[in-house]
Amino acid sequence: MLNQTNILSENVFFFIFILFSLFICFFMLLCGWLLGNRCITKNRNLPFESGIDSVGNTKINLSIKFYILAMLFVIFDTESIFLYIWSISIKENGWLGFIEILYFVFILVIGLIYLINMKLLNWNKTLKLYKIND
Repeated sequence: MLNQTNILSENVFFFIFILFSLFICFFMLLCGWLLGNRCITKNRNLPFESGIDSVGNTKINLSIKFYILAMLFVIFDTESIFLYIWSISIKENGWLGFIEILYFVFILVIGLIYLINMKLLNWNKTLKLYKIND
């Protein structure tokens, strides 16, 4: 019994933090619902910027190449973060850490080779991801 009360007393601030966070979330949702604008018109979902109504179509179709480039950026950006963190703790990791980071980089290089072989990085030709047979 003493052990359970000790665990509860050590974690009481964590539970208070969780409850306070939930209270803040529900309070903000309630304020938005109570103070929000209730507009029932067809212009409700139109974009509004600087008090000027939009002219023309505001929806732009982007090429899938930009999404692939964004995914590549995220992948290699996270790789650089992991490599930086690893380089700080290189002395503590030793050879096992070196082998683990080589494995990590190897997997990412395999992904890059796959993208190159699928010609997803070729910007000059049209991109065909799926071949549809009619």
